[in-house]
Amino acid sequence: MSLQHQTPHERQDMAAAAMRTYPNISKAWGLKEHEAATLLGVPDSTYRRWKQQPDRAQLDVNHLERMSLILGIYKALHILLPNAQAADSWLKRANQNPLFAGHTPIERMLNGQVSDLYVVRRHLDAARGGGVA
Repeated sequence: MSLQHQTPHERQDMAAAAMRTYPNISKAWGLKEHEAATLLGVPDSTYRRWKQQPDRAQLDVNHLERMSLILGIYKALHILLPNAQAADSWLKRANQNPLFAGHTPIERMLNGQVSDLYVVRRHLDAARGGGVA
């Protein structure tokens, strides 16, 4: 079922679960609070509130899409790089792939656009054999 076709209750359950998980991912990736908020496309104060009260987080379809991409990136990294430290640090290592042009993947992701999250997710999925990036 797509995010647009879920009931408000289902979306709220997903939001709460995501906000219980996401702070752990952002910590594993070494993100500052502001960076974690940027990936979700929200102000710092909103991220802090959602982090403190995940069951009351009000994630809309855009936020849930971002969260889905972030969770997919995290999962793909841990499949590709079974060493947790290597997986979690990959985003902060310079990458010569034309998608990153010598910059780090997290720099691209922090541009704030959903499309940048999608590009990183697709790149990792291709590396796993799930398509061409």
